[in-house]
Amino acid sequence: MEAFASASPSASTWRMDSLRTALPSLRPSPSAALGGAPRPRKQAAGRLGASAAPFLRSSFVSTSTSASSCASPAPVSAAVSASLAFSYTSSFSVESSFEHRLFGTDVRGRILAMRHGKRIPRLGRPADQRKALLRGLTTQLLKHGRIKTTKPRAKAMRKWVDKMITMAKDGSLHKRRQALGYIYEKNIVHALFAEVPDRYGERNGGYTRIIPTFPRRGDNAPMAYIELV
Repeated sequence: MEAFASASPSASTWRMDSLRTALPSLRPSPSAALGGAPRPRKQAAGRLGASAAPFLRSSFVSTSTSASSCASPAPVSAAVSASLAFSYTSSFSVESSFEHRLFGTDVRGRILAMRHGKRIPRLGRPADQRKALLRGLTTQLLKHGRIKTTKPRAKAMRKWVDKMITMAKDGSLHKRRQALGYIYEKNIVHALFAEVPDRYGERNGGYTRIIPTFPRRGDNAPMAYIELV
């Protein structure tokens, strides 16, 4: 220690306040008052998981041991203080809200990521219930010519109505059987194949029209009318 003190004459100007100003403010803990290394909070370790606990522990130990190992270290520069502050704060930058932005859970409790590039409207239902819902809406629209439903459902069912009308314009037995497998009522299929060639013979697509209306009372869901052109 005498050799170290003689080699660094400027070490006598160092004070503990310079290191305290370089580090962010910490809450006083009993372990720090006794001279031991501060322990990370259990709540922060629980948020990040068991894999991040050693990293947090190592960051605390590295900052605390650097202050206690050397009795008279060199003065702390601005670059070193900035790096120490960044290394300390970066360990707590991950929060649970960041995980909720990237991941979600479905009705079965499975973790799902963001649906980038998936253009299938789920409508808040599983695949079998969503298919049955769209089949029922398509059947009712072809039966009555105009129905009122939510705007997302109207946009989701539009392509299936256009597909049924396109099959009816073809008029083949294979297309008729495909339409019978999708539409619930058979008499609607036969009437559709009889009337579509005369009504939409000159039109290539765009057989439906969506008209927005007032939101639904109660849950304020966006509503719309969808009708045949």
